[in-house]
Amino acid sequence: MDYTDRLRRLAINDERLAEDGLDDAGIGVVGLDAKSLALARIAALVAVGGAEPSFGSQTDAAVSVGASPGEIVDVLVGIIPVVGLPRVVAAAPKVALALGHDIDDAFDDVGVTRGD
Repeated sequence: MDYTDRLRRLAINDERLAEDGLDDAGIGVVGLDAKSLALARIAALVAVGGAEPSFGSQTDAAVSVGASPGEIVDVLVGIIPVVGLPRVVAAAPKVALALGHDIDDAFDDVGVTRGD
């Protein structure tokens, strides 16, 4: 199915797109490579204010398909003009935890509390 068919199906809310668009693991069978799709999903989580566990699973998925922590952070910085700085700031600690870093510990090391 080409992109115009997928776009049409999206526009008319064709439920078959969701069924046809996922493989057995729930990963999209689309024209994007796995890494690009995983990074796009992290960006989407930021945009909707996703929950911490979602960031954990999507970040793990991105790393497992070859995304580096630097690329994940680059996505956060890159979407600031679209979603706004407050959304990215709210997501940053969730992404940091998913990557194995505790932002609050980093602030403690320099004598600053988040929000100062």
